[in-house]
Amino acid sequence: MAWNVAFAGTPAFAATVLERLLDSPHRVGLVYTQPDRPAGRGRKPTPSPVRRLAAAADIEVRTPTRLPAEASRLREFDCLLVAAYGLLLPPPVLAAPSLGCLNVHASLLPRWRGAAPIERAIMAGDAETGVSIMQIDARLDAGPVYLRRRLPLSADAVAGSVSVALAKLGADALLDVLHRLPDIVPQPQDDRAATYAPKLTADDSRIDWQQTAVAIHRQVRALGGRQAAYTTAGDARLRILAAQPSATDIDGEPGTLRRVAGGWHVACGEGALAIRCVQLNRGKGVVQPMQSTVNGYPRLLFDGTRFAARAA
Repeated sequence: MAWNVAFAGTPAFAATVLERLLDSPHRVGLVYTQPDRPAGRGRKPTPSPVRRLAAAADIEVRTPTRLPAEASRLREFDCLLVAAYGLLLPPPVLAAPSLGCLNVHASLLPRWRGAAPIERAIMAGDAETGVSIMQIDARLDAGPVYLRRRLPLSADAVAGSVSVALAKLGADALLDVLHRLPDIVPQPQDDRAATYAPKLTADDSRIDWQQTAVAIHRQVRALGGRQAAYTTAGDARLRILAAQPSATDIDGEPGTLRRVAGGWHVACGEGALAIRCVQLNRGKGVVQPMQSTVNGYPRLLFDGTRFAARAA
């Protein structure tokens, strides 16, 4: 059955889901997204990926900062479909569509409820992640689940590519659920098994070299899609965009940069991290191999440079 739906989402993850909906038999009659945000060097207000896609499809777009007043409009729709929207839905909105509100959540609920499930899964070293299609209720990501789809996490998985894969998986799962409504019945989550994925903060990006090389490698991979992990040398900030735990033993306290055969490594609390690709807040701030950055700033980066061992 084809449903009359509204959609709420903001980033590229959500745009992938919306794109699939637009190619389906379901009618998307209204889209909600976050207001335009400053972006780029000029900090020019920029529409979200969802807003751009909806505008191109000639769909009405609304960008409210408060949602209770939207309940009357949403009574026109069978359901509200949500993917990475960025606002909590108040009770009047949850009750407005005839079939309720469904969410595409990027984790295997009840694991990683919250704002940053992909990043937290990688940081924790999870062997798999996935998507859950859930009925939204008043609790944070705690509503009953219609369907889960799984995705293995390799030892070198990065957040950006995982997000792309999960968006496609989530779009497929959502269409599957819509096809089976209203007969499919969501199942309650086990609250005892819940873990939480709080929103990323600046502290999550700061590398603590007292940690193990494996843990720091996970941090680098988890943050590559949003806000890169970084370290400091004096007042210089070095964003680490690609790295790998090293089997090479190196001397020095945690945070010590060493030149060894094959490249540049940093001593960690356990093991060492081979640094591959970086971005230094000097000059044009280009992304480049670690060796190129060392060549350009030999007085800052050399064998024996000490990075801040703990978050400053």
